[in-house]
Amino acid sequence: MSRHVLILGGTTEARRLATDLAARPGVRVTTSLAGRVTRPGALDGEVRVGGFGGAEGLADWLRAHHVDALVDATHPFAESITANAAHAARATGIPTIVLRRPSWRPAPGDRWHDVTSLPAAAEALPRLGTRVFLTTGRLGLAAFAHLTDLHFVVRSVEPPEPPLPPHTELVLARGPFTLADETELLRAHRIEVLVTKDSGGDATAAKLTAARDLGLPVVVVRRPELPQGVTAVPDVPGVLSRLGFGERFGER
Repeated sequence: MSRHVLILGGTTEARRLATDLAARPGVRVTTSLAGRVTRPGALDGEVRVGGFGGAEGLADWLRAHHVDALVDATHPFAESITANAAHAARATGIPTIVLRRPSWRPAPGDRWHDVTSLPAAAEALPRLGTRVFLTTGRLGLAAFAHLTDLHFVVRSVEPPEPPLPPHTELVLARGPFTLADETELLRAHRIEVLVTKDSGGDATAAKLTAARDLGLPVVVVRRPELPQGVTAVPDVPGVLSRLGFGERFGER
C-alpha cells in the first residue's frame, strides 16, 4: 500500500527529502510550495503550488489526499505556515515532523548584534554603519524604507516590490555562495554592516565568515519560536528516522 508524505517545502532540506522519498518504492511524496518564487528548481515527486486556505484548509487537504505523514520543512521564518501545520496535525491526528536546520551561533571574532525582528534590525543600523548588505529576503524590505541616510545593497532571487529604502542597489542571485564570492561582494560594495536572518545551515553561511574576516558587524534577526509543544528535527536523516524507515511507518 502506498504511503503518502506531504512536504511543506521551499528549503534545500525539503528538496533533499523529496529526492530521497521519491526514490523509495511504495512512497508517494508531494511537495507544497507557497508560490513566492516564480521559477523554483525541479523537484522529485509531485508538486503543488499555492496556499491551502489556512489551518482548516490544510487539514481538509490532508484528509482528502490520504496523507500519512506531514513534514514541515519550510523556512525557519515561515511562522504562520508552521502554526497552521501544527493546528492541522492536531485536528487530523496525522503524524507531523518539523525539519529545521540548527540556528547559527557566533564564532570567536564575530561582532554579532542579535535582534528579534526586522524593525529592531532597522533601529540598530544607524549606529553601526551607513553601507548595508541586506540579505533578509525581498518580502521584509519595508521595515528599512524609512532609513533615507543609508545605502543598501539588497540581494534577492527575484526583484522585490516597493516600498524599498530610497538608496537601494539590487543584486539578483541565487545561492549557495562561496567565501570568495561573499568577500568580493563586501569589498566591492564597501559594505560596513551586514543584516541577515538566522536561516541556519551552510548554503548562506559564507557571508558570516566573510564579515568576520573583514571585521564587520552583523545584525542577526533571530528566528521565531516554534508553536507550543512542537519540537524540531535538525536534518534529513533525522526526519527519515522519525518517519520510520527501517521500522514500521505511518501507522495511525
